Amino acid sequence: MCPGIRVTAPTKHPNQHSDDTFGSYSSAWVGWATDPEIRLAGSSAGVITAFTNWLVETKRVGAVVASQEDPNNPRNTVPLKILSRDDAIKAAGSRYAPVANLPMVAPSDFDRHALVGKPCEATALAQLSNALKIPEENRPITISFFCAGTPRQSATDGLADLLDASSDEIKSLRYRGDGWPGTFRITLKTGESRTMSYDESWGTHLGRTVQWRCKLCVDGTGGHADIAVGDYWEVDSKGYPAFENADGRSVVIARTRRGEKLLAEATRDGALSLSPLDLKLVAAVQPLQVDRKFTLAARLLGRTLAGKCTPRYSGYGLARLSITTKSSLKAAAGTFVRTRQGR
Repeated sequence: MCPGIRVTAPTKHPNQHSDDTFGSYSSAWVGWATDPEIRLAGSSAGVITAFTNWLVETKRVGAVVASQEDPNNPRNTVPLKILSRDDAIKAAGSRYAPVANLPMVAPSDFDRHALVGKPCEATALAQLSNALKIPEENRPITISFFCAGTPRQSATDGLADLLDASSDEIKSLRYRGDGWPGTFRITLKTGESRTMSYDESWGTHLGRTVQWRCKLCVDGTGGHADIAVGDYWEVDSKGYPAFENADGRSVVIARTRRGEKLLAEATRDGALSLSPLDLKLVAAVQPLQVDRKFTLAARLLGRTLAGKCTPRYSGYGLARLSITTKSSLKAAAGTFVRTRQGR
């Protein structure tokens, strides 16, 4: 059931919209958590944290599967089940490291759980549910997020080493949060904090170790989830995201009617603040997601010409997108060269 070999785009239902970069969806919003503590703790605006806490508090699910730092070694990331507000706060903030949340939910418990997972985990859950013929209403409520790929664990270990923080000295390790976008922060057991900017920690270190499969991913925006959430950055005059600390705000996409209904109820109950958003504005501040989608067919071609296998994708219109992009030839050639070099 691994989605790594073959992925089919979600079915577009009547009355849904479609976007070349972000796929099919019911509605799109800009929003944030209304609880100031949760908004500050989250990676951008605390939307996922507030929403999962609301799901548990209102007993819409028995538990939400998410991830947190390993209490025994904060360099590592482990799954957990959110059963309370305290659990939701523990899980707040992105974890740029490998972790598998989906195995925490058995098919027999699907209708009692929600899942926060990477876009590939949302795809795996959808494909598994289809194979088991589980009705949509009995599947876990699925929340995903915009993803640029999963860095290797060695990247986190390397950052900790750069900040001279051994595993036995670390009390907590956060990649983001406590502001937007926040900082990479290690807190020692002595109470001392050591930090690195998000731009440096991701741009110089973590982002450069993204796993190979992620570089050929067809969906970095949670297309198979009920709800997908991403940063809605401010940008500079050249369109580059401005990583200045500010009150976080997120793009929130309701992918399904169920997701749209739940977001409306959470907003009505005061957990979230949402306003309608045109996804064309989001594309302008998420250039990585746009470029990856529009050049993917060319990069797959480059890898094929280099004699390597590639995933099989259907329903995404990748060939059509590729011929509209001037950088496709360069993307194909670059992928061919890097593949032949063993990178």
